Amino acid sequence: MKLIEKRLLRGPNLYTRRPCIKAIIDLEELDGQSSADLGDFTDGLCALLPSLDRHRCSVGKAGGFVQRLRDGTYLAHIVEHVTLELQCLAGSEAGFGRARRVKGMPRCYRVVCAYQIEALIEPALNAAIELVGAIARGERPSIDAVLSPLRELVRRHGVGPSTQAILDAAKARGIPALRLTHDTSLYQLGLGARQKRIQATISSQTSHIATTIAKDKQLTRDLLAQAAIPVPQGCIVRDADEAMRVASRLRGLVVVKPADANHGKGVRTRLKDPQDISQAYADARQYSTRVIVEEFIVGDDYRLLVVGGKMVAASRREPPCAVGDGHTTVYGLVERMNEDPNRGEGHSKGLTKVPIDRHMSSHLERMGMNLDSVPREGERVVLRDNANLSTGGTARDVTHLVHPDTVHICERAARQVGLDVAGVDLVCRDIAVPLLQQGAIVEINAAPGLRMHEQPSHGMSQAVGSAIVQSLFADGDDGRIPLIAVTGTNGKTTTTLLIGNVFRTAGLTTGVATTQGLFIDGHCIHQGDCTGFWSARAILGSAEVDAAVLETARGGILKRGLGFDRCDIAVVLNVTADHLGLDGVDTVEDMACVKAVVAATATHAVVLNADDAHCVTMASRLCTGVEVVYFSCQDNNPVLQRHMQQGGRAVFLQEGHIVTAGPGGHHALMRVDSLAVTLHGKAMHNVANTLAAIAALEVQGGCSREAIIEGLRSFRCTTETNPLRLNIVDIEGVTILHDYAHNAAAYQAILDTARAMGRGRIIGVITAPDDRRDADLQQIARVCAAQVDELVVYEITNHRSRKPGDTLRLLYESASATAPSHVPVHAVMGAQEAVWAGFQRCGEGDLLLVGGATRLQDLDYVLARAKSMRSATMAESTGGLQGAMNAAQTDCAVIRTNPIEDLLLQAGEKDQLSATVGPGSGLPLHTSF
Repeated sequence: MKLIEKRLLRGPNLYTRRPCIKAIIDLEELDGQSSADLGDFTDGLCALLPSLDRHRCSVGKAGGFVQRLRDGTYLAHIVEHVTLELQCLAGSEAGFGRARRVKGMPRCYRVVCAYQIEALIEPALNAAIELVGAIARGERPSIDAVLSPLRELVRRHGVGPSTQAILDAAKARGIPALRLTHDTSLYQLGLGARQKRIQATISSQTSHIATTIAKDKQLTRDLLAQAAIPVPQGCIVRDADEAMRVASRLRGLVVVKPADANHGKGVRTRLKDPQDISQAYADARQYSTRVIVEEFIVGDDYRLLVVGGKMVAASRREPPCAVGDGHTTVYGLVERMNEDPNRGEGHSKGLTKVPIDRHMSSHLERMGMNLDSVPREGERVVLRDNANLSTGGTARDVTHLVHPDTVHICERAARQVGLDVAGVDLVCRDIAVPLLQQGAIVEINAAPGLRMHEQPSHGMSQAVGSAIVQSLFADGDDGRIPLIAVTGTNGKTTTTLLIGNVFRTAGLTTGVATTQGLFIDGHCIHQGDCTGFWSARAILGSAEVDAAVLETARGGILKRGLGFDRCDIAVVLNVTADHLGLDGVDTVEDMACVKAVVAATATHAVVLNADDAHCVTMASRLCTGVEVVYFSCQDNNPVLQRHMQQGGRAVFLQEGHIVTAGPGGHHALMRVDSLAVTLHGKAMHNVANTLAAIAALEVQGGCSREAIIEGLRSFRCTTETNPLRLNIVDIEGVTILHDYAHNAAAYQAILDTARAMGRGRIIGVITAPDDRRDADLQQIARVCAAQVDELVVYEITNHRSRKPGDTLRLLYESASATAPSHVPVHAVMGAQEAVWAGFQRCGEGDLLLVGGATRLQDLDYVLARAKSMRSATMAESTGGLQGAMNAAQTDCAVIRTNPIEDLLLQAGEKDQLSATVGPGSGLPLHTSF
């Protein structure tokens, strides 16, 4: 059994809304064997992981999975459950999983497991595979050896209790939380311009100077004293001798502590003896170059939490104590305490294990005891002289007991230091009595821990995480910005840019992600295909973005999941045959399920194409309360009509007008021929894209109709605003229509547009990526060959899954079999050569349609060569474009005998196809048939 493929799906995906891993496991020799076939496999597994009995599985009740084990289930299913359980036992809860056989891959299963800690899931999966395999072989591995490294990963990468309390509170209010790095607990709450950041209880609203003040205990005490807030007397000392002199001057018991340490490190209390003071000074110096000696305040240790200037919780902290039984040593009592499952390392549990260290030994010695002492039965032994939870202390909630005068003093203290979230430490005999009468504030802490308030050892839990979130986001504020996600097979980029242009027209700083790049307020910040997880995160993490429009493609959904937890509005333009046979998506119905992932995240509305049956089907699978808005190029579409009769909203084309329909009636927004993006009504696919954009903007409600109209009318498909999408250029009387069409439906749309433009002959130059199925390539060739006057097929050079020449052969053979007898078909190697060959076949007034994965540079090549040709022709005075072409063709041999085989032979000899053909190569520029 081995792992052969894995992907981390970090956002909503085909399987779940939660992050999960998708892996393919080859069962090898264990394929076909069930747990019932492997002797005592089930008993061995359950002995090793008895907690598997909690798993419900498909039986639907606790113990269901063990029942499946005894009845017999396949090994991949077992790996799924063990992966989940190992995460839980390591300290990270996970409960969703799935295992299914992979179609077309014998012995292989697709295993999906949810996770919370990304650093943990892959090691947990690997450990599960090894563990299940070992038990199947009759081995009995050590579960401690398996869990130990996993628990270390949780300790290093898990979220602390303070951060978790804030994240839980944010989730309860629908505020999105994004972990900004996997190595730190730095989180972004909210999106775009409405985001805040937290790291534990430090927020983007926390003053840097305030944290600096709080870190310096002496400076803090001085500032509080200036504000007439009660603090202990004391000062900074330079050496042990001065520490003893100050202690003598203060009279009574003293405290020695570092001036800028935390978690009680180096703090010694109740000191009187000069030797103890000298030793305490040496201990404190290990943590700071500055040491404080101050008077010891008699009383209990309290922590009051102040958030946004208001006290929200209070705890009485107690040092760890052991209770004697008359025969166990102090050491043994501490070991027994640390076996409590509620105690863990660091902040991993509600309580922390009590460290057995020199601090404990020194404290016991001052009490006349040591670790080998045996306390009497019932004797209470205080193990440390501080009550920090980080060293095993406990906390009792006393929020309801704090005297109002003490509350007022603590709130003043937090404001005096300047902290938005402050842990105020005070010592007094009775928290219900005013502090001025019996105690003092001893410290102010920045980044105070929340564990003692959220998970007190005794008393009522206080929702302090919610208080912090409330200080960051007012009531009703979920920290979100308008977010529209656009998906579908064709038209995504144009629709995304249209919506983004309207948002910008309305005055919003807009973040846009497309296949061309990332754009903020119209400025490109990154070029490339930006339709996946990280691109969405880049836009949503940008603090200047007021609204986001995200093109969301199939590849991103399948490879990483969505880069957002939810969107306001999802737009599904269409679902047609493209990218099939990849990533387990084999049918158009499968592809519709992928696109539906986006629709499922919408919380306000989903815009669907009423002319596409797969889109219409999605309407029945949306979350309750999500509005469906249809668009259609046909005003008599039955789905559209029925929807409007039922009171639904829609946008459609009627007698040349774009019409919106809703509760307020029908409204003619504008004439479609007024929009450049639709080629004034000739490009029906862009008419559909425009209708979808209007539907999304209307239901989003953030833009006026005037802004919608202005934003749509000002948008044009140029090589700058929307490269490779319906770009038109005239070169020497030839109109070139350049589009990124790369599937049959897209080619059909662009061919319809070419015919509607009413020019002369249509010369097609086409290709498609070579990772498409044979049937898809053949369909593209057939669609194009049947509707042009002359056709050039070519093959691009970035091969993904085929040998050089294979794509060219499929396109040529299918086109040749389909094209009418009067339509010549040509085969060319390389994009620039193909475009030039097509251009050579054009006369004045003709239209050259260039589709597929060509680049803008390919048109630049043709333009430059055409200009060069014109100059040469003018010098020869042959006159006219056709004469120039004739002159140019004298340099090109035309092969008419077995030409496709010659080209394929050349392709096999050279890895880069574009290098095999072209000017100056000594080989034919193109081949005629």
